[in-house]
Amino acid sequence: MDHLFTVSGSKATPVTQTGLAAEDLWERRHLQEWVIAHPKVLGESVLIVTAEFDRWADADGVAAKDRLDILGIDATGQLVVVELKRGTADRAVHLQAITYAALVSRFDLDTLTQAHHRFRTGRGEVVTVEECQQTLLDHVDGEWDPELLKRPRIVVIAADFPKQVTHTVVWLSEMNLDIALVQVTLWQVEGHLVAGFATVYPTPEVEEFTLTPARLETEAVVKKIKARSQKQRAVDVIIKAGLLPDGTRMRMVPRHGVPDAIREQITTWAAEEDSRGTAMWVNSTAKPLTWAADGERYSATGLAEHVFTAVTGRTVSGIQGTTWWVVDTSHIPEGVDPDEWAGLADRDLTQLAAQLGGAGTTKDWTDLHTLLAAIPSGRWTTYGDVAAAIGSHALPVGTHLANCPLCTNAWRVLNRKGRVSAGFRWAEPNRTDTAADVLQSEGIRFEGETADQSFRMTPAELSQSLSE
Repeated sequence: MDHLFTVSGSKATPVTQTGLAAEDLWERRHLQEWVIAHPKVLGESVLIVTAEFDRWADADGVAAKDRLDILGIDATGQLVVVELKRGTADRAVHLQAITYAALVSRFDLDTLTQAHHRFRTGRGEVVTVEECQQTLLDHVDGEWDPELLKRPRIVVIAADFPKQVTHTVVWLSEMNLDIALVQVTLWQVEGHLVAGFATVYPTPEVEEFTLTPARLETEAVVKKIKARSQKQRAVDVIIKAGLLPDGTRMRMVPRHGVPDAIREQITTWAAEEDSRGTAMWVNSTAKPLTWAADGERYSATGLAEHVFTAVTGRTVSGIQGTTWWVVDTSHIPEGVDPDEWAGLADRDLTQLAAQLGGAGTTKDWTDLHTLLAAIPSGRWTTYGDVAAAIGSHALPVGTHLANCPLCTNAWRVLNRKGRVSAGFRWAEPNRTDTAADVLQSEGIRFEGETADQSFRMTPAELSQSLSE
């Protein structure tokens, strides 16, 4: 960030940039504590395992005076090695970080558990070794995989990076080393110091189009990391798919990142007041949950951490909040088919994103309109089958059909039970016949409200209609 201003209407006043050294702020005493308190600067869902680690197993290796600044682990199970510099990174900073990454790549669950226990007890927590191990296991999404520990991710945080460092880091990344540069800046704003953390390498474009494909081609382990990382973008996937309408009621079920005993405490605490365990969904990637208890907006993880602190009086890092919030299907949003909505029962945000399977990342309905036009008279299909054919989900398909005056043959799309959706509406407001009436006139038999399955188009037939 080259320029920063305070703004009052049309007036913009430049803010003075300063530095950690100029403000008598230090790596270990200050910068390190900022990162420990706010591990989001290292990426999504990072749990701090330890800091200032110097107990290397090999007595003939690195001297004890060499300390790893911070070691974390993210929800994929990948270790995160963090090197801190309060000023400009020296030319050898990446070599030092690589050395630490090589050393921790030999760590196992027991080593990490002991390090985590020493870290937490050293900071005044009363916690057992067993609880620390459970924290690590709960933090990782899925089964613990020792193979993932062998490929640590490196994050170097500094006030600036010389060209020699950036050029080398780019080359190392191309050689399949997972390394990032984060710049920390400090500003004087109206008598206060404001710190900013910005990833200067890799940029999202580089990560998506250059580095990630190369890693996927070269390492099976990275495939696991990539697959697990997709789950951490659950909110983005859900919003892009249009899966949950604004106002969807979410229910809190504490899961990832806390031991069983604390989960029980949180559940008991939430049961004392209904508002504590309820939030409303808003289609915002930054803060999609409005907590009923205080009316404030939160990210899924931010609200989970807030609840944890409210119950225990302690701060926490490493919770994957998207696993804490499940759809309350007892509350049906307006215009949503009740039978399709029931299919989301007890699914948390991570599971919903996984159910989409990476589909639904666009709201371009061209394929839907093409497919609808291809459904012949005397045949019917379901929202779910249509969604599978176009790479979406039954709910956004149903919502679109209910509000689309251009969708032909919409009456030929029924819900999962083969019934006309309660939300079905004709584009012509004065029309008095029902969708079932029209389907029967086209030759489709009904048993009560349910269409005969023998007239249903198969998913294969739907897909074929798109390719013709």
